Amino acid sequence: MLVTICIGSSCHLKGSRDVISILERLISLHGISDKVELTGSFCMGECAKGVCVKVDDELYSVSPATAETFFNEQILGRI
Repeated sequence: MLVTICIGSSCHLKGSRDVISILERLISLHGISDKVELTGSFCMGECAKGVCVKVDDELYSVSPATAETFFNEQILGRI
C-alpha cells in the first residue's frame, strides 16, 4: 500500500510533519512496515482542506488530531 503525504508549504503549516510522525509510529507499532510505504509529495491541489494524504489513488484530508483515526480506518482497515 502506498501512502503519500503532502509536504508542500500549506500542508506543512497544517501539520504534515506531525502527521508523518504519527503514521510512522503507528506503522511501526503494528508491525506493518513491510506492507505500507510512506512517501512525500509536494502540492496535491487540495490545500484548503488540510494535510492531503493519498492512499493508493484516493485523497483524504488529515490533521494531527485525526491521524490515528485515519490510520485505523484507511490503512489498517485495508490490510
